[in-house]
This record gives sequence, C-alpha cells and structure tokens, in this order.
Amino acid sequence: MQRLLAAPFVRAGRIALSVFFAFSAFSALALFAPPMVAGPAARAAERLNLTTSAFAANAPIPARFTADGQDVSPELRWSAVPKGTVSIAVSCEDPDAPVGTWWHWMLYDLAPSTQALKEGVEKSYKTASFLQGKNDFDKAGYNGPSPPAGKPHRYYFRVYALDSRLPLSAGADKEQFKKAIAGHILAFGELMGTYQRK
Repeated sequence: MQRLLAAPFVRAGRIALSVFFAFSAFSALALFAPPMVAGPAARAAERLNLTTSAFAANAPIPARFTADGQDVSPELRWSAVPKGTVSIAVSCEDPDAPVGTWWHWMLYDLAPSTQALKEGVEKSYKTASFLQGKNDFDKAGYNGPSPPAGKPHRYYFRVYALDSRLPLSAGADKEQFKKAIAGHILAFGELMGTYQRK
C-alpha cells in the first residue's frame, strides 16, 4: 500500500528532475549563443571565421587591449562574406558584467569587401570608412576590458555580414544597434577572450 501511495510522488520527482536538467541545458545553450541571431536568422546565417593575432580563442586578452594598458582595439580578421552582403558590423560585449551585458564596442557601415580591422581603431564616431556607436562607457569606439576584481570575464568579439546598410547615424547606442541588425544578418563570426583583475 505504501509503495502504491509513494509511486505518484516518485514519478513527479523524476519529471521535476527531467524538467530541471532540460532547463539547465537550454540555459547553457542560450548563454553561449550569439545574441540577435535567433529563429530563422540563426538557421540561415553562415559562419565567418573571426581571428586575431592579439590572443588565441578562449585565452586571456593581453593588458595592452584593456583599461589596464593602452586600451586599444585588437587587430581583427575574418573570412570572405557571402554574396548579397551590403555592409559589415563589429561588436564587443561582456556578458559577465555585474549590471548585465556591457557593450565595449559597436562599429558599423564597413564596406562588404573589408576583411580586417587594424589594431587601434580610432576612437571617433565617424571616420571615412565606417561609423561607431556610443559604448556603455558613454564613449566613441572601443574601450577594452575593465572588470571588477574577481572571476574572469568573457569578452565576445563579433562580426556581422548584413544585407543592408544600417539606418543609424554615428553615435548610436546598443539598443539602436541591436534593433537595426536584427533580421539582417547573413553571416556572423565570433571570437571570445577573457580578462581578470585579481
């Protein structure tokens, strides 16, 4: 009799555990999925190979490219974009910031023939070759890692091949940038580096 009474609770416990593990797996996938590349766009978007000579993928970022050093942007290179690309955009984000994802860089309206950015991109909203947004430091262009002391933070550099020029003026904020590229991503590449202050 006790076994019969206990059976529903055992089954309920197993179901709860299954739901918990399924949710955990989904959360892990969501954490590492590129932002703004979801649904049909995620299935259709091609992958670009994004690399840098500054650091290896998933490795620590040298201080030169952080607020503790020269705070210059790293050199970036990516593979050829697909046919139909009209412009290219680049971003850098820290999803581990205490206040939520912190945007370090937004660069857009690069010509589709571009396959690299030199080290130390100028910190201005408008250049002859591209525009840049206002990052979460309220500054133009790139500002590197500047985390609080503690665990390492992850910094995702991303490049987007877009099917249009963005309807943004120089100095756009992150919300405007995210909204503008949504639904226009033909291909994307991603490179992650870490930085830690002890």
